[in-house]
Order: sequence, then C-alpha cells, then structure tokens
Amino acid sequence: MSKAFSVSEPDWNQIEPADITQTPYLENNDILIVPTQCGELRLSISNFGLRIQSADDSQATYGMLTSTPEKESLTLSVDNDQFTLKGGSYRLELFTSPLHFKLFKNDKLVQQSATDGHFVRQHRLPPFAKTDAGWLVSLELAYDEAVYGLGEKWAKLDKRGQLIRSYNHDALGVNAEKSYKNTPYAWSPEGWNLFVHTPSPVTHGVGYALWSQRAYVCLVEDALLDLFLYHEDTPAKSINTYSQLTGFAPTPPTWSLGVILSKAYYKDAEELLAVAKEVREKEMPCDVITLDGRAWQDTDTRFAFEWDPSRYADPQPVIDELKALGFKICVWEYPMISVKNPLFKKAADKGWLIKDKRTGEAYRYEWDLSPFGEVLTPLPDSGILDFTHPEAYEFWRESHKPLFDLGIDMIKADFGEQLEDDNMLSYSGDSGNRLHNVYSMLYNRCVYEAAEKYCKTGPFLFSRSAWTGSQRYPSQWGGDPQADWQGLAASIRGSLSWGLSGGPFFATDIGGFYKDTRDAELYVRWTQASVCSAHMRLHGIGPREPWSYGEAASSAVFEALRLRYRLIPYLQKVAQQASKTALPVQRAMVLAFPDEPLSHGFEQQFMCGDDLLVVPCVVPGGKIKYYLPKGEWVRLGSDEVINGNSYKEETLSLNDMAVFVKKGSQIEFGPDVQHTDMDMSNTTLWPAQ
Repeated sequence: MSKAFSVSEPDWNQIEPADITQTPYLENNDILIVPTQCGELRLSISNFGLRIQSADDSQATYGMLTSTPEKESLTLSVDNDQFTLKGGSYRLELFTSPLHFKLFKNDKLVQQSATDGHFVRQHRLPPFAKTDAGWLVSLELAYDEAVYGLGEKWAKLDKRGQLIRSYNHDALGVNAEKSYKNTPYAWSPEGWNLFVHTPSPVTHGVGYALWSQRAYVCLVEDALLDLFLYHEDTPAKSINTYSQLTGFAPTPPTWSLGVILSKAYYKDAEELLAVAKEVREKEMPCDVITLDGRAWQDTDTRFAFEWDPSRYADPQPVIDELKALGFKICVWEYPMISVKNPLFKKAADKGWLIKDKRTGEAYRYEWDLSPFGEVLTPLPDSGILDFTHPEAYEFWRESHKPLFDLGIDMIKADFGEQLEDDNMLSYSGDSGNRLHNVYSMLYNRCVYEAAEKYCKTGPFLFSRSAWTGSQRYPSQWGGDPQADWQGLAASIRGSLSWGLSGGPFFATDIGGFYKDTRDAELYVRWTQASVCSAHMRLHGIGPREPWSYGEAASSAVFEALRLRYRLIPYLQKVAQQASKTALPVQRAMVLAFPDEPLSHGFEQQFMCGDDLLVVPCVVPGGKIKYYLPKGEWVRLGSDEVINGNSYKEETLSLNDMAVFVKKGSQIEFGPDVQHTDMDMSNTTLWPAQ
C-alpha cells in the first residue's frame, strides 16, 4: 500500500500504482477477478455499465441502492498484456502494468484511465492505487469537457477545475465548498457517468489544476471500493439511470406546493397565532406555518418530542386554532438528545446512542459555539441517536406518532452532520467518519417513514443534510444562506446542482437566513426566483411576512405568491413527472437543452418543468442577462413573442418577473386561493386556443 495521500500536495511519484499480478479469470461467467498487489478487484457488467469492486464487501452500505444490477454473461480474451472483457453492449480493455483500462459502449469509447503522462512513465497519475487514505482512481477528461453533479454545491454548476469533497457539513452558509447535501455521483454531457457506491467521504479533483487539469482524480476514503461507470445518450437518461440504482422521489402532497411561512422563531403561542391571523386577514396565500427549534422546544433539554411546558402546557388548542385558519403545521427536530434530559440516560442505558470508543459510554457531543454569535442560542452537550440500532430507529420513528395525532403535518428534519469523530462508534460497528454521510439518509428515512405511517395529510418533510438515496424522502432545503445578493445567487446554484445530482425537490430560505439587513428589493427578487421552484419557504432570522418589508415590496411579493398558487396545477404535473423520471422541477440549462451548448453557461436561469424558462434577478437594480434557446418564446402573462437563439439584457421593474413559455405550449392555471384546501378545480389554459 502507498503512503497516505495528501490532498494539498500529492506526491504522485510516491504513490504506487496497482498492477495486475496474476492472470485475470472469470468466476461464474459473470465476474472478472483481477488480482493486484492491492488485493483482488471484481469487475462485472450490467445495464448499469461497468462495476468495479474490491474483494472486501463485508462492510455495511445501508441500503443506498434500490436495485440489484443483473450481471451480463461475460467473455474474456487475452492478447499479450491486454485482456478484453465483453458483456451486453459494453467492452472493457484492461492493461497490466500499471493496471489501466478503456471502456467502450457499442464500440464508442466511454471512459478510460487518465492519459496524463510523464517523461519517464506512461501515467503521471496512478490509474488505480490504494493509499492509507483509501482507493485512488484517475479518469480521463477531454480538453473542453464539463462535469456536473456531486450534490448541492454553491459555485459553478460545471465542476471542471474544482476540488470537491463529498462530505456533509453544517456549512453555516452558502459561501464556500462545504455543503449540507452531497453524493459522489458525477456525469459529463459527453455521456459518461461515475457513481461511487459508498457511505464514506470521497474527494474529487475534477480537472483540478493543482493535481491535473486534464484528469478526474477520485479518492474514495474507504477500505471498500465500489464504483459504477456507465454511458447514456442524454443527461436526462444519465440521471434516470442513477435514480434506478438509488431510488426515485415520491410525489409530494399538493399542500406542500403552497407557501411555507417560517422564521427563527415565533417566541410563544400568542405571537404564532397573531401572525397566522394576520396572514389570513391580509389574504396572503399560505399553506404551512412552522414552529422552528426554539419555538416549541426548550433549548436546554431538546430534543425529546416534548413541548416546552412553560409556553405550551397544552398545545392542542393552539394546533386546533391554526387548523381552523386553514394551516398545515410544521415542527422542527434534530437527532440529538441533551444530556440534561432524562431521555439521554434512558437511551444511553439501552445502547441507542452513538458510543465513545474510548470509554464505551454514550458519546457526549460538544457544540462548537464560536460561529453562533449573538443570534443563535448556545446548545447543551448532547447524545446522538444511533439510527443503525434497530430499537433506536424504531423508538425515534414511533415517537412521532403523538405529534401527528396532535395534528402536525410536516417535520423539518434539521442537522444530521455531527458524526465527525472516529472515536464515535455505531451499533453497526462503523466509526463516525464512515457513517458520517449516510447517517443523514438513515435519519431522513426514519422520519419519512414516521410521516408515511402516521401523518393524516400525506408524508412530507424538509431535511437539511442528505446523501445518496435521500432523494427518496422529499424534500430538501438549502440550509442557511447569507441574506444578501450573493446568498441568493448561490442558493439558486445549489438548488440546480442538487437537481443535477438526482434530487428533484428543493427549497431555499427566501430572504436569506442570517445577516438580514431588511433589504426589501432582495426579498422581492428571492421570492420571485422561488415561484418556480419545487417548494417555497419564507424563512430567516427575523420576520418574513411581506408587509414587514414595506408597502412596495409587499405588493410585489403578493403578486408573486398569487402567481405561485395559480401555477400549482402545472407544478403538480411537473412533480409527478419528477417522481417518474428523476428530472428535477428546476432544470439547469445543460439538462434541459443538452444540444444547445451556448445555453449551458447561463447557470442562474433554469427551466421549471418542460415549458417555463425562468430568469431570476440576482443583482440590485433589476438588470438581468439571459439566453433564450432556439425557437419562439412567449413572455408569461403577455402576448409578446421573442425569437430564441439569442442573448438578451433588460431591466425589470420591481413587480416584473422574467418567465417565458415555449410557443405552442399551454400552461394550466388554477384559481386565486389562499391555501390548497380551497376549491382549486376551476382551471384555465394559457394562452387560450
């Protein structure tokens, strides 16, 4: 094994590439065994392409896959130092020293080991290697090739040139590489796809110039290597195939498409009800109101499914009054239990909490309070629920029943990024580092199953942290953006990047979460940008009701919210399509128009479904720059026809939105309603024929 891999300055000369040490051979006619000095590799071919696995398959993978690939029968031929493997439509050429490959589909080259060479050796980068840090695989990138996916990321959608780590963080914003939702799945418009099936962190140097500007270097930080390489003709088919492997998202309930109102936080029942009544009195369209963490839990003793008795001695009358006003109700949770709550000892005694390897006792998680500042309450030392323990999983799931019986409709499943120490040990035997990413998926699954079992209005949740497979438990929201224009732009990119990674449903914190300066124009533009997103939540530190930003902003936001509700029939169809195909509600241009490369660089605009092209305004002053693809487009709500295949600039008034419809398409509009329990059957088509 090579020495430990240094991310900052890898010494490629010190990393020993894997060689084929003995003649590869077929096992059961469907697996090629490739002996190397790093251990055996097991190669198979299915409708999901080439799968490369290390021989050690004893470690848990936690149900990330929903399909078991059916292996093709293989044929193997040998010509000196070249081994040719054929199965289905794929052909693999393997070479011995060092081990490297070329993969073909229908005789077209799909991918190959990186050809980045050296004066004295064929491969400057090891095609395959095993280091102390994990498995290293180097793939080829064409000189102008783009790469997409890799989860929710805030920078450019095209990851070429970036160093990306698939590792969930409490990112404390949208300003750096760190993000809440990751998956080690990447694809190229050229057709190849790479998916690393692992719960562990993965580092991706995607044409990262400090390593190699012409290679994709992938470090799988695990003893187990399991990766898929496959080819599809279009990005839509690529994402669909990934979802066939890892699962499709169910269609969310209609009420979740309405407006979700929230803030951090409504201090008591009186404030909560006052806001709810004002929303109805002012006829603001809204379906859901949220009790965030401090709104219903005592911070010192959370989380234990308990209402703070000092404010909610009996929450039922409050819930009933909100229901009478036509609201669905969302409550917050996280998978942590304060050491000050008796539940901590009970759960610890039963072995339901992540343990400390050093002591064998329940691990006491100590929060880093340095980023909290004045706006966030210091949190107590806490235990972390162990979702790999069947009894703990069942306890957490069943503990939601009283909430749903009370009338709660939706859970905001916050956090889930705290397993970050290898001194943490789970019931499954995995350490904190290996369990870190997939923990969020297990958490999402548990809470979603509770909603499936007990929620009377249909299962739906918001989760902040997510991993491969989390798309099966919708929906996700984009964490805690800074309340400024850059926060808005990055949040849009994060939503599109998640959509390019198999996550079809997403929401952002409209107005931004922190550092709110009551920028009315920003609040309006953020609202308008979210009208055509999957889900729409007004949330942040401080009030998010439209009238709190002044009369002009309130008028513009009310207009946008009314449009949102009129679009719900259209959004329902888009959501149903997403559940069947994995196409996200918000589609980046590279996904929606793969054959129009001029559009791909416009990474702020997006398609909502098949027919609406949305150009958000992400700078003060109303200026937008956009590209209309080929064909004719009609501005929504007007009869203005615009020729496509063209670049445009314009300045929007505060009330204006730039939304375009493909000429010949019809958009189904619903009626003006305040919430989705009202009669929405009176629909019309625009434009009328």
